[in-house]
Amino acid sequence: MSTTAVHSLWTTAAEPLDKIPAPHIEYAQLAPTLIVVGAAILGVLVEAFVPRKGRHYTQVFLAVVALTAAFAAVVGLAAGGYGTTKAHIAAMGAIAVDGPALFLQGTILLASLVAVFTFAERRLDPAAHGSRVDSFAAQAGSVPGSDSEKAAVRAGFTTTEVFPLALFAVGGMLVFPAANDLLTLFIALEVFSLPLYLLCALARRKRLMSQEAAVKYFLLGAFSSAFLLFGIALLYGYAGSVSYARIADVVDGTVQTIDPALAGTMGNDALLLIGGALILTGMLFKVGAVPFHMWTPDVYQGAPTPITGFMAAATKVAAFGALLRLLYVVLPGLRWDWRPVMWAIAIVTMLGGAIVAITQTDIKRLLAYSSIAHAGFILAGVIAVTPDGVSSVLFYLLAYSFVTIGAFAVVTLVRDAGGEATHLSKWAGLGRRSPLVAAVFAVFLLAFAGIPLTSGFSGKFAVFRAAAEGGAGALVVVGVISSAIAAFFYIRVIVLMFFSEPKPEGPTVAVPSPLTTTTIAVGVAVTLVLGVAPQYFLDLAGQASVFVR
Repeated sequence: MSTTAVHSLWTTAAEPLDKIPAPHIEYAQLAPTLIVVGAAILGVLVEAFVPRKGRHYTQVFLAVVALTAAFAAVVGLAAGGYGTTKAHIAAMGAIAVDGPALFLQGTILLASLVAVFTFAERRLDPAAHGSRVDSFAAQAGSVPGSDSEKAAVRAGFTTTEVFPLALFAVGGMLVFPAANDLLTLFIALEVFSLPLYLLCALARRKRLMSQEAAVKYFLLGAFSSAFLLFGIALLYGYAGSVSYARIADVVDGTVQTIDPALAGTMGNDALLLIGGALILTGMLFKVGAVPFHMWTPDVYQGAPTPITGFMAAATKVAAFGALLRLLYVVLPGLRWDWRPVMWAIAIVTMLGGAIVAITQTDIKRLLAYSSIAHAGFILAGVIAVTPDGVSSVLFYLLAYSFVTIGAFAVVTLVRDAGGEATHLSKWAGLGRRSPLVAAVFAVFLLAFAGIPLTSGFSGKFAVFRAAAEGGAGALVVVGVISSAIAAFFYIRVIVLMFFSEPKPEGPTVAVPSPLTTTTIAVGVAVTLVLGVAPQYFLDLAGQASVFVR
């Protein structure tokens, strides 16, 4: 390199810039996410500055207000036409504000609001040393069974950090289905995954099992994040950009200008196929599809039950939203390549989840395998590749999230001396001891099974109809068969509750505070309304089914 060349580099570097262009951010359209993340940061400050006695109520109030305000912001944006006519890409191309994003954000916020009520429940366990206790460890940092833990329990400590952690997770989940470039997608994934790894480790009872669940989730989650990141790198090499629209244009072959620095790799199909496969692997892990489902039963069983309900509902909504956007916006040109693979994954997920669930003896593991089977049913709608496919998936996610949170809220009520009685044998005769709780749980189980007049039936019908119209008739047949297999173990639990003799040493049903009662009541109401009169919500999902490109 000659001295003149070096000199010219210096002079260009030294020329004064007039001004650095400021980024253009549409704060009003990002309000739902900003409200939740702002409240999460306030929650961290509450932990630092509010006296210990007042923290629980302050955090609950802050979380409920933030989630309600964020939901109001979503409704405001939808009413302002941002879901339909004004849909556009905001925040310098990073976030899409469109129908699917707003619908999914609204669903996540409502589900999280209902789940936060179960976090705040403090009447189920008997009071310890004169202070009420919730589902979370007295002091998360202390070793299970150690003197410091016993001292924390005696002092009546509570882990109120769960509320800001949950809000950070919700903030990440709101960005995840709305992300419009791959880096935003990855950052959102980490923002909602890391708090969930922590929340899984905080159970008050069965601390070791809870910590084991968190470590398993963290290790496997780190693997899936690595797959996703490697896929992003390969797709960047292929398209020369991480923007969804740009990658889609390169896949379609409509881009003519090639960056000279990337001329060697741009348009190389091997990078596209391997990168796409790795990104889908990362997404299918979050969804809990077979063969990436290994973490689900262990994590669902070990995590505190309120966290399990929150995670099972909200994470699925966020992950399926992001998966839909990737397949419909970025890779529609690759449809012939990804559809056969997704067919196979949907079939093994539906059958695998339903068949393995039959062998389960723990109610939380049974619900975990049931959630895997439901991931397969939702994938049938994803494979349809039609606007009906998108709207059916949106409706199914709305219906599924409330049934799930409601079912896990009921699980928190059935208790014995060791805390929650999750072994199925303990649930025998529950219908005679506590007919109301058993009846409510039966409603949720029937909704999972897809029995008519419940939201599960409306959701399954919508998804299967979209799949059949999209040319995936064989998939619908497999779906109906696995639904029949799944109905067996749901109805087995109902028979166990109502038609077997209660054991004298069986568990008791705790009387919850209005918080958990509200959660369960909302779950039942949504399940019945979406089952008996689903048309308004199907129309709403239909209006919200167009992605902005």
